[in-house]
Amino acid sequence: MDKVRGSALPAATRSSRDVILDAARDLVASRGYDGMAISDLCTKSGLPASSIYYHFGNKLGVLAALLERTFQELHAQFPAPSSFDDLEPLPRFEAWFTTACASLDQRPDYLRLLLAISVGPHKDTEMVRNTVRRIRDSAHTSWVQALTPVFAPDGSEEDEVFVAQLAVLGRAMTDGLSVTNSFDGMSYSSHVDSFVSLIRGLADRRARARAVASDTDGA
Repeated sequence: MDKVRGSALPAATRSSRDVILDAARDLVASRGYDGMAISDLCTKSGLPASSIYYHFGNKLGVLAALLERTFQELHAQFPAPSSFDDLEPLPRFEAWFTTACASLDQRPDYLRLLLAISVGPHKDTEMVRNTVRRIRDSAHTSWVQALTPVFAPDGSEEDEVFVAQLAVLGRAMTDGLSVTNSFDGMSYSSHVDSFVSLIRGLADRRARARAVASDTDGA
């Protein structure tokens, strides 16, 4: 099903709250949080300052609401690895990662916004830290669920540690791809084949190592 961007809807069909948040998203992405003044929000949204204060209280309240909406949109946008449980482990991972990258290509502003806020001057405030952590923990869980059937089907502690480390690498890679997408214009999907090849190579190497260990133990 095609996703419809909130900012693409006519203003009359959106609440003033959503109009303000759409404006804030664009301003934070282009200027950073400190570069976004209430007057800028008024100009961008076409709404008076009184409307902004009514809905959010202050500028930090706008950021809090924007982060929360971003989390909800990210959660809805990304496929669950379990959606592909009818496939074998490696094709399952490839299908999940391919779909996730296609989703990011549709809405590249998600990760750009998250990264801009994550490294901004308010990153250590409790509200920002907790929401960003919740978003990243959710992403980490998806990576673990996608990788576990490939590398830890038996649930051994060693394999689960490896999956957790690989999940961190996967999140770091998508963070970096948001920069590549923004500055170099390269899509997330253009990197699917190379990363899937890496996963396949790792899986093959670990399978061979297990076979050698099994032969040694049986000798």
